[in-house]
Order: sequence, then C-alpha cells, then structure tokens
Amino acid sequence: MTRFRSATIHDGLLRAPTRGFLHALGQNTEEIARPHIAVIHTGGEMSPCNMLLREQALQAKTGVYAGGAMPHECPVVSVSDGLAIAHEGMRWSLVSRELIADSVEATTGAHRWDGIVAIGGCDKNIPGLLMGMVRCDVPAVFCFGGAAMPGRFEGADTHIGETYETVGRVLAGEATEVELEARVRACVPTGGACAGQFTANTMALVAEALGLAPIGLAMVPAVYSARQAVMRQVGAQLAARVRDGGPTARTIVTREALENACMVVSATGGSTNAALHLPAIAHEAGIAFTLADIDAVFARTPLLADLAPGGRYLARHLHDAGGSAMVLRTLLDGGLLHGHAMTWTGRTIADELADAPASDGTVVRPVSSPRAPTAGVVVLTGNLCPDGALLKVAGLETLVHEGPARVFESEEDALESVRAQRYTLGDVLVIRNEGPRGGPGMREMLGITALLYGQGVGQQVALLTDGRFSGATRGLCIGHAGPEAYVGGPIAVLRDGDRIRIDARPGVQTISVALSDAELAERLAAWTPRPHVSRGVALEKYRAVVGPAARGAVTF
Repeated sequence: MTRFRSATIHDGLLRAPTRGFLHALGQNTEEIARPHIAVIHTGGEMSPCNMLLREQALQAKTGVYAGGAMPHECPVVSVSDGLAIAHEGMRWSLVSRELIADSVEATTGAHRWDGIVAIGGCDKNIPGLLMGMVRCDVPAVFCFGGAAMPGRFEGADTHIGETYETVGRVLAGEATEVELEARVRACVPTGGACAGQFTANTMALVAEALGLAPIGLAMVPAVYSARQAVMRQVGAQLAARVRDGGPTARTIVTREALENACMVVSATGGSTNAALHLPAIAHEAGIAFTLADIDAVFARTPLLADLAPGGRYLARHLHDAGGSAMVLRTLLDGGLLHGHAMTWTGRTIADELADAPASDGTVVRPVSSPRAPTAGVVVLTGNLCPDGALLKVAGLETLVHEGPARVFESEEDALESVRAQRYTLGDVLVIRNEGPRGGPGMREMLGITALLYGQGVGQQVALLTDGRFSGATRGLCIGHAGPEAYVGGPIAVLRDGDRIRIDARPGVQTISVALSDAELAERLAAWTPRPHVSRGVALEKYRAVVGPAARGAVTF
C-alpha cells in the first residue's frame, strides 16, 4: 500500500490525537487513510474577481473526493486591484502576491498536504498561487475562476477599462458625468475577472502555457455552468495524479515551459505584469529567467490576437471563437510552441492540444498572417533604463516618441497634474519612487494612464515610471524602469526638460536620455536617497527584502 506524505499527520500511536481532529472534520477511518489534498482558493467578497471562487472550489472538492482523496478547503488572502487603484491601498497589491505564495507554502508544509488544487481569479492571486504551487513541489493544478461577461452600453460591449477612460473624457469635457454613471452601472454585469486581456486573463493563459492548468478552461466565462463539471473533473484528475505519483509542479516549470508562457503573452498582447510574474515563478523553480530572456521570446513571437485593450475583442469573444486552447494550438501549428513540454496531467502540451481548434482568422490570426510581426509587449533598454523597462505596443500607432521630461516624485503628484491637464503634447511624464522598494509595493498607474487616454492624448504624451501598469493600460506607457529610483537608477536624477527618446521599433527598442555618460555619472555621484516614510509593518518588511523588478521583485 502506498504511503502518502500526509500519513505523517495521522499514522501511528503518537498521531492518535491528530486522528481525533480528522474525525472532528467528519472523516472516517477509510477516508483518513486516503491522500489529503488542499483546495486553496482566494474566494471572498473583496471583488467580483473573487466572489465566485468558493463555489468552484466546492465543485473541485467533490471531484477530489470522487477521485479517492480527501479535500481540505484552505482559503487565503487576496487584494483586489480594482478597489486598491489610484490610492495608498495599491501598495499592498504586489505584496499580496508574496503573502499568497507564503500562505500556500505554510498550509502545505504544516499539514503535509499531498497535492494542491489552487483556484484564483485576480491579478496577483494567480501568480501568487502558481509561485506557491511550484515552491511546494507536490502534484498541483491551477484553475482560473474565469472572466466576467461584457457589459452593454449604447448597443455595444463594454468593460471596466472603458469606464476608467471615460473619467478622463469627463475631465476633458468630452463626456458627461451622466454618461460616466451609466457606464459604471453597465461595465461589470457579473462576477468574474476583468473581461479584457488584462493581467488576470493574461496570467490565466500563462498558467495553461506553463502546463500547470487544464487546457481550455481559462476563457470559459466565470458564470458559465460548464465550469462546474470541469472543476469536478480537475479535482478527480489531481487525486489520480497524487495516487499514481504524477509530476510535481516544480518539474513542470522548465525553461521551455517558461518560453511557452512568454509566447502566449506576446501572441495575445498581454499584460506587462507578466514580465514581473514569470521571473518570480521561474525563481521558485530554481531557474534564472530574466527580462532579457523574456525579450528574446517576445522578439520572435508575432502578435496574433485582436484583444482589448489594444484590440476589439474580450475574453467571452475568445471563448466563443475557440478559447485559450485555440491560442496555444495556433502557436503550436506555427512551429513556435515547445510541444513536448510536460503538463500537470503527465501528458505533453501537444498531446493536450490534439483536439483543439485551429485559428479562426479573426479573433486569433494564424502565425502566417499575424496582426504584427513581433510582440505585443517589448523590453526597452538604454542609458535611462539599463536593467530594462516595458512597453505594451499592441494598438499603438507610433513606436517612436521624443520629448521633454516632466518629473514627479510620486503617483499622487502626477495624478493631480494630469487631472488638471497641466502637460504639453509631446511631454514624457516621469513618475519615480514607485518601484518595489521605493514605493514600497510598485503601484500600478491605471488611474493616470486611463485619464490620459480618456483625455485623448494617450499616444501624444508618454509616461515613464519605476512603478508598473495595469493590464488594462494602453498608450505610450513605459513601466518597470530599472534600476528604480530608490536604489539610484538613472531615473532618480532626471530633471524637468531633459530630452527623452523612446524607440520601440523592432530591432531598436531603446529608451535614452540626452545626457552624456559623464554628465549622467556626475548627477548620480551627487544623488542621495529620498527619505522614505514608514507605511506599515508589512510594507517595511517587504521593502527590506524585495529584489528588483527585472528579476521578478521576489523576496528571497
């Protein structure tokens, strides 16, 4: 008889009291002897992204039990970017990724769970759960909770990103507050994650491309009943993997799996945040996977999908056209995807895609006829950002911009200026001291970027920050500038009027300031760190240990 890892908590004379606890959970002797699987989820009422997750977790528990194992529901903390946007609360968003990964490790390590079914549905809880799964190195599967249905406004589909931009239109005098309130009531009609190819949906596709999630589940809308059967099936499959000694999460995450994940980000014009989370997931697997590695994959992967915010379609439309499986199959058919990479099922990703639909030619084009020849996201380097910076080019009309810097020391300072439209076309708005350590917390700037786009200047005014952007961001917005200002990166010594040049054309991909090496060195030699204000115990712990964005902003 197989001895499972969880036998540690209940087997033998000394564990008799523990068996008492398991009996108190309603388990009988036969059930106690089964493998024990954690069903870890971020369900709760902190956002529509999370509100439907517990119901899906209950279906997964049913599947685990039917598969011959014992499920244990283990809720963990989550932070809603939607409720934390554009104020102090956003400092806790990226921190929550680490808290979630640590929570997965804590419950799995303490209770000796034999496997993990993880269920998430928001920007940071997805990578946090994936990081924890890989760290624990047991058989595991991640299930995305699904996206919300599109809203309807004036006869067309709408989503939360358009509501953010409408705020900018109101400030510019191009929309009324009556229109804004109507959009507010229409933009998120159901539970589920944001409907566009923002961070949550991007990371859901990343999980499938990594081999850590069931192929085809990601784009099934959160409210579709079809999810119930899938969750039961996934729970039973994971129980079988535990019983037969199936692959562990860490063995699934190889360099080729990481490259597959980069391809799906590039092909769908996905969120720049993926370039923050992929190095962190790789780090958990003991793999050094940097911005340079990501950029190399982006450079050889065409943009195939026509998805918001840079395109026309939403998650529901992609589901109707063929779903996430179609995206992966298109990359495989085009000779790009590493088809022999292993998945959580014990089968290769090519095997899993054998029955997947081919490109529909509209929502997702074939590799032979892409929307653009290279990535929807590019890495820029140069004397201003020697460690790199990120720009989503999907949907951009111009890839070159040059203009004077207007420097702000925080997001609040910049937001006030943008609300009052105190800028000039051609400016490069620089927001510094918002990096992982400088913030701390590396806040995202969707509030500002949406205002700029709503004011009609999203491609005439550039934005550069050592913070980050939402997956819903579009326009000339460069984030993750590294090294960050707090540690003395060149962005720390920029002055108003310095000329900045951004060139995102393929084969160029540079961001530079018109200063000589000598002048830049002189400024950096005279620079002193900006005094920081303590913003709470958790954030100060984070500031003390967090690493650079270019390596995933990990904390160990």
